[in-house]
Amino acid sequence: MKTIGIIGGMSAESTAVYYQLINRETNRRLGLNHSAEILLYSIDFERIVRLQKAGGWTEAAGILAQAALKLQNAGSGAVVLATNTMHKVADAIEAVLDVPFIHLIDVTAAALKRQGVQKAALLGTRFTMNDGFYAARMAQSGIETLVPDEAAQQEIHRIIFEELCLGIIREEARDFYRRQIDGLKQAGAEAVILGCTEIGLLITQADSTLPVFDSTGLHVQAAVDFALS
Repeated sequence: MKTIGIIGGMSAESTAVYYQLINRETNRRLGLNHSAEILLYSIDFERIVRLQKAGGWTEAAGILAQAALKLQNAGSGAVVLATNTMHKVADAIEAVLDVPFIHLIDVTAAALKRQGVQKAALLGTRFTMNDGFYAARMAQSGIETLVPDEAAQQEIHRIIFEELCLGIIREEARDFYRRQIDGLKQAGAEAVILGCTEIGLLITQADSTLPVFDSTGLHVQAAVDFALS
């Protein structure tokens, strides 16, 4: 079994889900009392949030790259970044590593492609929906992404940071996300990407009129695939 290195803390809520799901999937595959070998570097999320708001992406990239190096030096066989938004700076992390970096967007795109999806709704932070890095990476796999209008994006973003990242789950928020999915379905989306590691805390397949592709679950599967390969 190879050791999985996780850059986490963005947020702590979703990082806990990563830890739990990786161990559950490892045990499902191996049985008995098997669990995953994991190294976790958890970052103070407020530090990253302030840099996001200030446009300090280069500084944030440096923080995450240093975390990745620490995981590699501690013995990680591969590194995963447990956040969608910060894949905006994934290239800077990959550049310092000698071990594989398991790219969340690539994993998600591969799953969509296997199912023949060409046009997908994308829900995430406003950075993920608006900054272009996610859409561009998806386009490399021939997948077009659709996002809600600006006002809806702001509310989706607010719910993530003010509620989901703090472990607050409200039915009103779930209903709002459902309405966005329905609207994007009407606009031509064939599936919906849960493009934020916290959204899976709120939305499941039972809440969606579109097939759900949860980036967190797909990322976890890819990490376990690597660890057990």
